[in-house]
Amino acid sequence: MKNIIRFAMVAVISVSVIFYSCQKDISGNTSDVNKPHGVTIYLTDHQTPVFDSVFVDLQGLEVKLEDDTLPNSGWVNLNINPGVYNILRFRNGLDTLFAIGTLPNARVKKVKLILGTQNSVMKNGQVFPLRIKDEDREVIANLDASNFEITTSGQVLFWIDFDAGNSIQVDNSGSGNNNGYRLKSHIKIFTRSHSGEIEGKVLPLAADPIVKAVIGSDTATAIPDDDDGEFKIVGLTAGTYKLIIDGQNGYNDTTINNVIVRNREDTHLPAILLHQ
Repeated sequence: MKNIIRFAMVAVISVSVIFYSCQKDISGNTSDVNKPHGVTIYLTDHQTPVFDSVFVDLQGLEVKLEDDTLPNSGWVNLNINPGVYNILRFRNGLDTLFAIGTLPNARVKKVKLILGTQNSVMKNGQVFPLRIKDEDREVIANLDASNFEITTSGQVLFWIDFDAGNSIQVDNSGSGNNNGYRLKSHIKIFTRSHSGEIEGKVLPLAADPIVKAVIGSDTATAIPDDDDGEFKIVGLTAGTYKLIIDGQNGYNDTTINNVIVRNREDTHLPAILLHQ
């Protein structure tokens, strides 16, 4: 078996005060972004075939707003359920409600994820700690108008993709048997109205496949469901992808070219059959 770890920007130049006083989302809602807004944030993950579980200690989430009059430099703390999350549970399009709160305005510029130290992975039934440096315990991502939306009910809405595959590194800082893994988190912020999806099914189940959607230098990964072989990759930038299905257990790989992804659409592929 192959050993594979599987795991935008609108310029904020104000050419008109209209941009700041009124923002229209994809569903046609027009909202005064200077007024208070509720916020809803979901958590999901792109997968890794290396580990059975990835336990991440999530302790806080803050959003930075553009407003010089706000305290704490515009950072607003949101309500989450802090604790250790097995983020590999959120696969094939599954997500979980992660944070809610109220923002003084809807001019969102950054999001900050705060991690604790109780992080670990499970591989072949064995648990390994995930070392994390103090400077890596705060993960900040920039946002622009394509990363979030304002719903018809006036909610600021977006998803945080905790990219497990790119967040876990082999850690050789120890000696002898002390070597292990390090957590240096990579997160991606997206919204369904500014991204697309690819879904399908890979058979037979015995192929234990890994599905990778590739565009340029970016790769998103999915592990098909153990029960029916179905997979879904969400949060994809619109464009033309190459889908690589990596067969295991003696099954051959296959590639599907020119898979078109469009914003707010689900690209559904016919069943893919792998052969030995």
